[in-house]
Amino acid sequence: MTYQIPLSINGALMASQTEQWLEVHNPATQKVIARLPCATVTEITAAVQAASQAFIRWQATPVPERARLMLSYQALLKEQHEDIAYLLSQDTGKTFDDAKGDVWRGIEVVEQAANIAALSMGETQMNVASGVDCYSFSQPLGVCVGITPFNFPAMIPLWMFPLAIACGNTFVLKPSEQVPLVPMRLAELFYEAGAPNGLLQVIHGGQEVAEQLLAQPEVRAVSFVGSVAAGQQVYRAATQQLKRAQVFAGAKNHLVVLPDANKQQVINNLVGASVGAAGQRCMAISVAVLVGKAADWLPDLTEAMARVKPGVWNDANAGYGPLISPAAKKRVLGLIARGKQQGATCLLDGSQVEVADYPHGNWLGPTLFSDVTTDMTLYKEEIFGPVLLVMTVDSLAEAIALVNANPYGNGTAIFTASGAAARQYQQQVQVGQVGINVPIPVPLPFFSFTGWRNSFYGDLHAYGKQAVRFYTETKTVTARWFDDEACSDPNMTIDLK
Repeated sequence: MTYQIPLSINGALMASQTEQWLEVHNPATQKVIARLPCATVTEITAAVQAASQAFIRWQATPVPERARLMLSYQALLKEQHEDIAYLLSQDTGKTFDDAKGDVWRGIEVVEQAANIAALSMGETQMNVASGVDCYSFSQPLGVCVGITPFNFPAMIPLWMFPLAIACGNTFVLKPSEQVPLVPMRLAELFYEAGAPNGLLQVIHGGQEVAEQLLAQPEVRAVSFVGSVAAGQQVYRAATQQLKRAQVFAGAKNHLVVLPDANKQQVINNLVGASVGAAGQRCMAISVAVLVGKAADWLPDLTEAMARVKPGVWNDANAGYGPLISPAAKKRVLGLIARGKQQGATCLLDGSQVEVADYPHGNWLGPTLFSDVTTDMTLYKEEIFGPVLLVMTVDSLAEAIALVNANPYGNGTAIFTASGAAARQYQQQVQVGQVGINVPIPVPLPFFSFTGWRNSFYGDLHAYGKQAVRFYTETKTVTARWFDDEACSDPNMTIDLK
């Protein structure tokens, strides 16, 4: 019998009573590896109630105790690093090294969560008036929710629940229905690390389950990563119900190349940043902007991309794995065909690529377009596949204008040997995360992941200090204490002016 994925509620694995089930496939073979329940309203309510009850106790748990839980958890994750990565490679099709990187970036956030005492300290000022002190401190919100995508099933859940729980909240996670195995394992390990029952619940399903989860009155905040359309829907649903929301949506990331950059470094970085993880990451470089004579490097870039081949998770020569589903492949193939129809030049076409012994995998080879214009569908839509578009401009100013005219602002990069040019770019570009000779500028967890414009809806970003602010409320106290002599004088007053 195919493995039926349970729910995790109040620290226990539970078989769902739903009548709606989805199949989970290995994207390299299309074999069914599990059946996934779409949680019922009763089960969703039970998960939120378990989190709500656990919050009563957990919010009063001393901060050092919360930090020690995170230390135990990160130690267990490190111990299980390769086993989790293997599971992730089966769930997503990622190469083993890519899968290990996914897990490791999540572990780094858990380590940051163990620093919660320093991250959540308040402020104090004595004598704001005569005999009056003022101080502020942070308190947790309550039940928080995370809705996570298929492309990073370890890293992105670990962006969310460790920091939320370290802040004193409890959490309900709804992972992507396409990759549920790793999030379930993360929850199991969290309880093995010593978490009290009810701190973390995991429920499954699609859009309807997410909507029902957000409708629960006890839910105070939601963190989301996914597509633009789904992100906008989640943001509207949450804010209309007066809940906090941080929503990470689509992207169209540009890498600007000045002719004074190191040619080989540019090509190596462009290839990895565009087709790595099959292009299925919100920080992938999907547009290369070649400035001036850097356009002459296009033949070398084409040749380098042609050497990269997709393959299965344990193929040491594979540059990346399959797309997540036949539907995802069909969508990307449609965009490639549309690009050809609209006049873009396809220098490298991976549409017909095959992988030996895996005829049913969702394979797509590296694909490269030149002569791309801003009105083309290829440029306007997020592709989410191993496809790189090349555009040429005459100056840095034109490159900046091009990037700023795009509605997304997740990440961008510039490759140059000029400090002045790099400084101008980082100052003037309207994108939240900028790389200087770094193609994918994802920050380490002591900074925050800071997409702008249509790549992010909300005010406070993921991990780092901003996440702590997102998952807490600030309370300010103005205090005055009377000594015995003052208390005996009925006419004593304190001037607060």
